[in-house]
Amino acid sequence: MKRDSRLSGILHVLLHMAERDMPLTSEMLAKAMDTNPVVIRRIMAGLRERGYVRSEKGHGGGWSLACDLSKVTLRDVYAALGSPGLLAMGNRTEAPGCLVEQAVNAALGEAFEAVEALLLERLGEVTLATLSADFHARLATRGGRQDLEVVHG
Repeated sequence: MKRDSRLSGILHVLLHMAERDMPLTSEMLAKAMDTNPVVIRRIMAGLRERGYVRSEKGHGGGWSLACDLSKVTLRDVYAALGSPGLLAMGNRTEAPGCLVEQAVNAALGEAFEAVEALLLERLGEVTLATLSADFHARLATRGGRQDLEVVHG
C-alpha cells in the first residue's frame, strides 16, 4: 500500500514559503515536492479556503502565507487536506458474519482509534512556528541561510 505523504509534503512547502519574501509559483513548489504543479494547486486550494495561504495571479504572482505560523498546528493543516486516513492498516471485512472476524475487528478497532486519537492530539500540539524554529536550528549548524534548492542537500 502506498503511503500518503501529502501532510509531510505540504508542511515542507509551507516552511519553504515562510522563508521567502515573495510569492512562489505552483511550478516552484512542485519542484520542491517533486510533484506536478496541478497537485500543488489542488492541495493549496484547501489551505486557501482555511486562510492559511493566498494566491495572486499574473506576473510576480504565486502562493504566499496568509497566517501566523504560531497559530496554525499540524492538525489544522491535516484537516485542510481533508483529514486523510492516518493508518495504512485496517480491519478485514470479507466475512462480516464471522464471529472470529468480529472479535478481531473489535480489538483492532479500539487500538486503531486510540492510536489515531493520540496522533491527532500530538499534531494539535505542534505549530508551524515549532517546525520553523527546528529548521532554523538545523540551518544554523550549516552556517546560515541557504537557497530553496540548496536546503534539500
